[in-house]
This record gives sequence, C-alpha cells and structure tokens, in this order.
Amino acid sequence: MAAPKRGRSASAQSKPGRSLALILIAIVALAGGMFASGNTTPRLGIDLAGGTSITLKAKADQGSAINKANMDTAVDIMNRRVNGLGVSEAEVQTQGNDHIIVNIPKGTNSKEAQQQVGTTAKLYFRPVLTSEPSTGAKPSPSPSASTGGSASPSPSSSASAKQKASSPSSSSPSPTASSTSQGRAVTGALKADATPSSSASAGASSSPSAKSSASPSAAPSASSGANADVAKLQAQYAALDCSRPAERAKAGSGAKPGDPIVACGENNKVWYKYVLGPAAVDGTEVKKAAAVFDTQGASGWQVQMNFTSSGAKKFADITGELAKKQSPQNEFGIVLDGQVVSSPFVQQAITGGQAEISGSFTQKEAQSLANMLSYGALPLSFKEETVTTVTAALGGEQLHAGLLAGAIGLVLVVIYLVVYYRGLSVVAMASLLVSAVLTYVLMSLLGQAIGFALNLPAVCGAIVAIGITADSFIVYFERIRDEIREGRSLRPSVERAWPRARRTILVSDFVSFLAAAVLFIVTVGKVQGFAFTLGLTTVLDVVVVFLFTKPLMTLLARRRFFADGHKWSGLDPRSLGAKPPLRRTRRPAGPVAGPVDPKEA
Repeated sequence: MAAPKRGRSASAQSKPGRSLALILIAIVALAGGMFASGNTTPRLGIDLAGGTSITLKAKADQGSAINKANMDTAVDIMNRRVNGLGVSEAEVQTQGNDHIIVNIPKGTNSKEAQQQVGTTAKLYFRPVLTSEPSTGAKPSPSPSASTGGSASPSPSSSASAKQKASSPSSSSPSPTASSTSQGRAVTGALKADATPSSSASAGASSSPSAKSSASPSAAPSASSGANADVAKLQAQYAALDCSRPAERAKAGSGAKPGDPIVACGENNKVWYKYVLGPAAVDGTEVKKAAAVFDTQGASGWQVQMNFTSSGAKKFADITGELAKKQSPQNEFGIVLDGQVVSSPFVQQAITGGQAEISGSFTQKEAQSLANMLSYGALPLSFKEETVTTVTAALGGEQLHAGLLAGAIGLVLVVIYLVVYYRGLSVVAMASLLVSAVLTYVLMSLLGQAIGFALNLPAVCGAIVAIGITADSFIVYFERIRDEIREGRSLRPSVERAWPRARRTILVSDFVSFLAAAVLFIVTVGKVQGFAFTLGLTTVLDVVVVFLFTKPLMTLLARRRFFADGHKWSGLDPRSLGAKPPLRRTRRPAGPVAGPVDPKEA
C-alpha cells in the first residue's frame, strides 16, 4: 500500500518545472496584454489623482417617498448629466438609503459639475418645429427664405425609424419610417412661437394660423424684440453640433418652459438637432408609464402612458394641433434635462388621458423610456452635504505616503524572514515578487476592463495582503520544519508537509476572501476598493503558493545547501532540535526477543 504513494510523490516531485513554467507563461501573457493595450499603470481614484467628490442627500419634499426606484433613476440621470460634460471615468452611486456620491476626476469644472448634478431633473413635452442630423455647424438660413408659417419639407437623402404616438384604441396603421428634413427654413415657425400671444400649454402658436392671427396693433418694440429672439435662436440652431458632448450639454440650458429652445437627441446612433416650441405638457402630469409587449399586433414593444386630468387635456390639445401638420412638425419631443429622448409623430388627436408610443423598440429601449416618463421629473430634490476637491498634488502626496507605508511593511517582513528563516527567505521573497508583479499587471488591466480605480483604501488592502501572503509561506515552512524535527530528511519532508500546509493555507485564504466578499457587497464607495484589492490578492496568494512556492521548494530540496541542512539554510536539524533518524536501530538477534511495539515496527 505504501508503494503507490511513493510513486505519486516521486512523480509530483520530479516535475516541478511544469508549474513554474505555467505561472511564468501567465505573467508574460498578462504583461504583454498590458503593454499592448497601453494601460501600463493602474487607474488612480480621485483621492490619489485629484478631482471633486460631491455628496447629495435626497429630500422627500414633493410628496414622494425616497425609495430604491427613485434613487436608481436619479443615479442614471446624473450619470447622463456628467457624461454630457464630456467627463470620462466619473462615478455616480448610491450610499445608504438616501445619499448619492458623485466622484468626478480632475480636469472638470467643479462648479459646472455641481450645477449639473445638484438640480432636480425636469421632463417636458414640446412640439418639434424642425430637426435634422447634426453634422457640424451650418450657415444660418436667411430670414427672407420664409414666406410665413412652416416651410414645405424638402426631400431627404436619409430615413430614420420613428415612433408613433397614438391612442390605445387607434386602428390606424403605424408607418415604419418617415423622412428627415434638412436645410428647412424655420423662420416663420420661430416667429410664430416668439409672438406675445404664444401659449405654452396648447402649443398652437407654432401653426401658420397662429402666426397669421397675430394682432396688427402690436407695438413695434415688441415685434423687434421677438425678431431678435428669433434671430438668436436661429443662430444657435445653425451653430449647434450635437456630435460634441460639450455642446449637447449646453443646448437649451437656462431656457424657461414657455420659451422655444434648441436641443439634441439621438436616433439610431445618429445625433439630431431640434428646434422645439414652448413646453405643452409637464412631466409631472404623466401619472404612469410602462413598457408592454403587443401580443396581438405587429408593433412589438411599446410604451403606454396615463396622464392626470389636467395633463390629458393639454396632451389632447397639442396632439390635435400636431396632427394637422406635416413632418417633422407633427412630432413632439420628449425632453429630459434639455435632451430629446424620443420624438414620436402624431396622426390624430389623442384623447382620454391614455396614449401609447410604438415603433422599432427593443425591450431595453422601451423600459428605459418608460422609466424616464415615470420618474424623469423626479419628485425628489437633493441637498449638497459635502463637496470635497482634491488637488493632484494632494493626491500625489497621499499616494506617496501609501507607497511608503507599504515599502516599510515589506521591509519589516523581509527582515523577519531573513532573521528567522535565513535561506528559506529566498523562497519567500521570490514568491512575494511574483505576487506583486501579478497584482500590478492585473490592476492595470482591470482599470480599463471594469473601471477599477486604485484609491487609498485599495492601497491599504494591498499592504494588508503582504502579511496574508507571508503567512502562507510561514505555514508551509513550519510544516517542513516539523517533519525535520521528526528525524526525516528534507526531500520527503517537503512532500509530507505540503498536504497539511495546503489545507491550512486554503482555509485561511478562504476566510480572508469571504470577509473581503462580504465587505465588498455590503459597503459602497472607497471601502469597496479595499475589499476588492484584498479579495484579489487573496486569490493570487493561492495561485502563487500552489504554482510557484511549492515547486520552487521542491527544486531547492535537491540542492546540497538545503538538503544537507546547512546552518544558514534555515533547515539545520540540530538547531531545530531534530530527533535521531528513524529506523537506525536493529532488532536484537536470537530467539529471546521481547515483544515489539507495533509503532516501532
């Protein structure tokens, strides 16, 4: 029964080079991927690289409770606002039940960021006066090109899928596409909306009839002011390039609900620019919106809306006016924070307080639009609790202090290993070096892959991992020493000590990883960085011990310096108090031999 064990042990002992080659190949492959991707350094968090951290507290001061749905929607809206500033690598996340943390890296105007994320989102339904794909600035159309009212649409060289707004009981067929106008003269429509008699609730001022019914006795000063507003809006529309995030964020900013605005919206991955009339319906007048799948028709996913009594009347009025017009002036833009999230067209007046938006929606798109309609005009307001700005210089000092603390801890561990384990410290230091290289490479790759940012708590987690990794080596070394104290030579001691040390290492690392996982799940913010780093280094500890430390120890056991128990090897049997070697005594000869203890046999 002993022979198979010796055979397996000898086989495992004779091929440690395979494990060493495997981990070295993994290091080379990961390092090659790091250099090929260009991410040669870990991505730093705000506390190390500098930036602005804003803490917002939600207030239920508008009749709605603070719940998970509202908080998650607020996070989505703030993410879109920050992204609209052209900011990359920003973090927006909830903390607890009523707090939101917004972390914006350096290079961003902190005041503008505070204004973007600290105000309550607003949702409006506005009539579309004109729209076209945004491909950069275009010459402003001449005012003399308009003959009054809305100009006739010119043919378009492209078509975009549009959604249709209708009553749930409507049986009219839903067209699959509508033409997109380009270069359309919009002066007449703009002038109509700029007249003093324009109404924000009915939206009828954008029609030609509204323009023709303007009072001839209007004061010349009012007329000249309206013309100035029209010219200004035309200039904004002509210069607007919605393909640029910075211009999208500024489009329509500061405009009042009763004023026409320019805005941007994305349709089929193409950015469009719009001129929109005064707000006809407020988002707070949408009682409920839901994404449903049409099982009886061919429209697929659609969004169904229910309005309040006042909203139903306003929506019926505006859709009745829009249904009389040609494309794109038969559309209404659903505008959230100055951005058009959808622009369905209308074929008939929608009454009854219920409407549905159908088109080429995917399930995700329909649910996203329904959430915006339901929660876009958030009843929650937010109060700034803290605004912390960290300069790059301060972040560099913190990083330097963290690295210095890690270096001091590493030096102390190395000194302890050298003093106590002597020659065995070479194995420990080589294993620590391999673990450090793997950790650095993985952190650099994960910064691009999953957005992992190395903050100060994460650095602390890496420092704590030094002790965890060293603890695994100590467990294995002490098991080997125990075998030598029993009187065995080094090579069998290395193999016999491994199974017991392996169990202890796995249990210890499992407990550390479980603590890191629980900490990562139940916490938010910077503490998650500590937990993530601790969990990552714990997993790497298992990999390094199994694929590097154990095979390297097997190879060194074949060297005379360690095998003969040199006094500087850390494995000297006399200094360890080893027992005499086993099986050195012979049985006494002759028939008069006493009983033999089974243990000695």
